[in-house]
Amino acid sequence: MSVRHSGIGMTSQRTRMRMIERLRTQGIADEVVLSVMGAIPRHIFVEEALASRAYEDVALPINYGQTISSPWIVARMSELLRNQSDLGKVLEIGTGCGYQTAVLARIAQKVYSVERIGPLLTRTRLRLIELQIRNTHLRHADGLHGFIEAAPFDGIIMTAVTTHVPASLLEQLMMGGRMVFPKGARKQNLCIIERTPQGYTETVLEEVNFVPLLAGVVKR
Repeated sequence: MSVRHSGIGMTSQRTRMRMIERLRTQGIADEVVLSVMGAIPRHIFVEEALASRAYEDVALPINYGQTISSPWIVARMSELLRNQSDLGKVLEIGTGCGYQTAVLARIAQKVYSVERIGPLLTRTRLRLIELQIRNTHLRHADGLHGFIEAAPFDGIIMTAVTTHVPASLLEQLMMGGRMVFPKGARKQNLCIIERTPQGYTETVLEEVNFVPLLAGVVKR
C-alpha cells in the first residue's frame, strides 16, 4: 500500500473517522454509507496539494472547472439513492474524480458511470484500479444520453445541476427505481424522482450548489 493510499497526518484513518462522526451529527443515518465512506481514502481523489483538506466538509477543485462534492453531499445523495435497500445496477452521470463512483461501487452490485471530460476519466480509472474496485463500467460520452444498453437501472445519480431531466434518462430508470439529482438555476435543490406504475413523482429537498450539466464531450 502506498503512503498516499494509506495516509499520514491529516489523511489518516483517524481523520476519516472524524469526518464520519461529523456526518452523523449532520443527519446522515445510513450506517452502510457511513461505513463505506470511512473505508475509502478520499485524499487520493484530490490533488496532492489539497490532500490535507480532503476530509473537510467543502467541495474542492479537481481541474477542468469541476469539483469533488463535499463529504456531506456525497453521503446525502448516496443515502437517498440507497433508500435503506440493496442496489443492483446504478447509473452515475458525471464521474468526475471518481470519489462518488467509488462509494457507489461499494453500495451497488454494478456501477455504470459517464463522464464528458476525457482527462478526468483517465485519472479516475487509475484511482479505481489502485483501490481494486472492479464493478464499475466507465464511459467517455455525453451523460445526457445515459448508458442505454445497460438500462434499466435501480438508481440514477446525477452530479451536476440541470433545469430538467432528459426523457432519455428517465426512460432508463427501472420501475420502482429512483433518481437523485440537483435541479435549478440560480437556486438549486436536491431532488428525487421515483418511477411508479402511475408515472414519475418528484420530491424537492434541501438547497445545494453544483456545477452545471453540459452536453457534448471534451477529449483533452
